[in-house]
Amino acid sequence: MSLWRITVRTVAASITLTLAGAAWANEIKGKVSVQGIKSAENIAIYVDTIADKKFDVPKEHVVIDQRKMAFIPHVVTVQQGTTVDFLNSDPVGHNVYWPSVSGNKKLSHNLGTWPKGEKKPFQFNDLGSVPLLCNVHPEMSGYVVVVPTPYFAVTDKDGNFEIKNIPAGKYTLKTWSEDGKPTMQAVDVSGATATVELTVKK
Repeated sequence: MSLWRITVRTVAASITLTLAGAAWANEIKGKVSVQGIKSAENIAIYVDTIADKKFDVPKEHVVIDQRKMAFIPHVVTVQQGTTVDFLNSDPVGHNVYWPSVSGNKKLSHNLGTWPKGEKKPFQFNDLGSVPLLCNVHPEMSGYVVVVPTPYFAVTDKDGNFEIKNIPAGKYTLKTWSEDGKPTMQAVDVSGATATVELTVKK
């Protein structure tokens, strides 16, 4: 095969890979404002179910630590099917349980109590918000928000968020917050970056 043909094929393959990467390089960036809520931090933002689209179960585990008598992070958003490892970094025993999933008490669960340095895994297959509690330390609380797609984020202290690596398309963006009402908004990801502004109310 001639050097010219090899070069042409190499260039063509490079262009194909570049275009394929660009198709997945889109992102949604935005800011959440709040009304009647103490903070714009720790609000879950996610793309709702996409018709005729299924996603593989994530292989990587997410870790929630129990440290200094707190669940860290306070709010964790995960794709449906994700396994969360609950780690105890405190010198005392901690218990993890949730009384419901989005108010459904039939989905309650208790992982038991375990000492420092150990962790227990749990695969979250039910969509919704999971309020985490410890029956040993009632001051502890946290949340796992289980969503249907891998396109999600949690706001920072100023309400900013960014969802990366999302293919072009039209989607429904939803929010969940500890103190506010759920919201939804249509978003068109047709360019490299879609910018949105959301308001979460009490």
